[in-house]
This record gives sequence, structure tokens and C-alpha cells, in this order.
Amino acid sequence: MTEKEKMLNGDYYNSRDPELIRIYHQARKLLKVYNNLDSELMAEREQVLNELFEFKGDGVWIEAPFFCDYGENISIGDNTFINTNCMFLDNNRITIGKNGLIAPYVQIYTASHPLEASKRIIENGKESAYLTSAKPVTIGNNVWIGGNSIIYPDVTIGDNVTIGAGSVVTNTIPDNVLALGNPCKVVKEL
Repeated sequence: MTEKEKMLNGDYYNSRDPELIRIYHQARKLLKVYNNLDSELMAEREQVLNELFEFKGDGVWIEAPFFCDYGENISIGDNTFINTNCMFLDNNRITIGKNGLIAPYVQIYTASHPLEASKRIIENGKESAYLTSAKPVTIGNNVWIGGNSIIYPDVTIGDNVTIGAGSVVTNTIPDNVLALGNPCKVVKEL
């Protein structure tokens, strides 16, 4: 099994694997182009996002700057708007449905590490390696995620959900609710 296959399978993997580093550098090149394009160059912006992401629906709008690790593990549905300074650590799949609103500074994490330093850090002479695993994040249709929210690995957010600004989403959120806080909890059915 390759390191990429391990990563997408949720197993521990070597994030410095040559294949993953190549994909990482390709994403950096595309992000540099995208984040420096004039906002009026719509066709060029579309082309870069189509090359970067696994899937991008029609009418997706992403404000620059935007950041991600690999890009190729991200799928975004039709008419979703992602505001400025969002960070998607797509070490595993990030799937966002249609008609989403993602506010500024939202962070979506798929990667994790063992909590204990003795299990997290592998010393190899002069260099250290860090055990990393990754779990997917799924966000449903018609979801609004408030600014400065953080979404943890292995979280699913249902359809028609509003996540309050500044929330830390550590667990799955069902359909048709308002959820907020740290940790994020359902406060109201919608």
C-alpha cells in the first residue's frame, strides 16, 4: 500500500513521501497562481480551480487567498461560496455540498496525530518524523459555516445546517439545526 493509499484509508502514513510531496508542490504552484490572479479573470480562476480540485461544481466562488494541502482531495458542489483566508487541510477527502456558505478564516482539518509525544514523534538520527493519520470531512447541502470556525477530522455536518461563528466542530452535526460553541453543540432545530 502506498503512503497516499494509507493516508486516504485513515492509516498512519509518511507525509514526507515523495509522491505526496510532489502533489503538495503542485498544489502550491496552483494556489500561488490562483491567489495572485486579478479577480476579473474569471475563466483563468475557473481553470486553476478545475485543475486543483477533485471536483468543482458550477457557480463555485472562492475568494483569494485560499489555502489547502493537496487540493485533489477536495470536492465542492454547485453554487458554494468560500470566503477569504480559508484553510482546508485535505490529507483526506473534504466534500462540501451545493449552496454552501463558508465564511472567512474557516479551517477544515482532516489530519491528526497521536496525543502522546512518545507515540507522535519518531526520531531517526538528525531528523524526526511525526505519525499522521487522516479522516474525511463531509459537509452537506445548504450549509452556512460562520467565520473563524474549525472543523475537525471525521466530522459530518448534515444538510441545511448553520454553524455559529467561532465554533469548534468536533462531532457530527445532524440535518436542519443551528449548532455553535466550543465544542460545537446543537442549540436549535431549524
